[in-house]
Amino acid sequence: MKISCVAIDDEPLALDLLTKFIEQTPFLSLQGRFSNAIEALSYINQQEVNLIFMDIQMPDLSGMELARILDGKKNSGTTRVIFCTAYHQFALEGYKVEALDYLLKPYSYEDFLTAATKAYQYFGRIGNLAQPSLPTTPAASADYIFLKVEYQLVKVVLKDITHIEAYKDYVKVHLTSKNHPLLSLTSMKNMEELLPKDRFMRVHRSFIVSLDHIDSISKNVIHVGTQQIAVGDMYKEQFSEFVSRWTS
Repeated sequence: MKISCVAIDDEPLALDLLTKFIEQTPFLSLQGRFSNAIEALSYINQQEVNLIFMDIQMPDLSGMELARILDGKKNSGTTRVIFCTAYHQFALEGYKVEALDYLLKPYSYEDFLTAATKAYQYFGRIGNLAQPSLPTTPAASADYIFLKVEYQLVKVVLKDITHIEAYKDYVKVHLTSKNHPLLSLTSMKNMEELLPKDRFMRVHRSFIVSLDHIDSISKNVIHVGTQQIAVGDMYKEQFSEFVSRWTS
């Protein structure tokens, strides 16, 4: 099964390019193309759409307004957004509405494929899609992810991540290979969805830990290197189940 998607952009040339990129990507299925968000919303309300590629600045209804409408419906992650825009100043708002990615125009097919593959990995992990054959590309590997750091995508190897920490509108990704964490403009929810659940666990509103990098546990405190992370109340049951499997 492919990822069903729509393309929305009020600029004809930009819409044509977006359509072309979607159609040449094997695991995407283009269900419709729209030059305004109102028509697209009407379609999305009637049809099953997994992924929306769209511009932000559009007349009548902006891409950001459409994203807020979809976010307000609490669709349990069944419909996600990737923004395609010429304006980097909207990046913060984009991540606040849980956009999967943010493509800055002009973008190449390689940029597009990286964002599309992130969507493939997301839907594959939440179980909404079957696993189709992916084209050969580094971004498709389950051994690493790409994070937006400042204005570039940075490859992060999963086994290098020790833990992830919430920091205002960002996350700090702590790595064994660096003295300082990577600061990425995304949310803890986005990171939780992106990372494989058999290797990472959210243990607090502000922390996700790599299970491979847990050195010891004392009561409800996890020791990862020199970092001590308290397990939050709402995560204690899940973590206790993990510890019981660990000690059995």
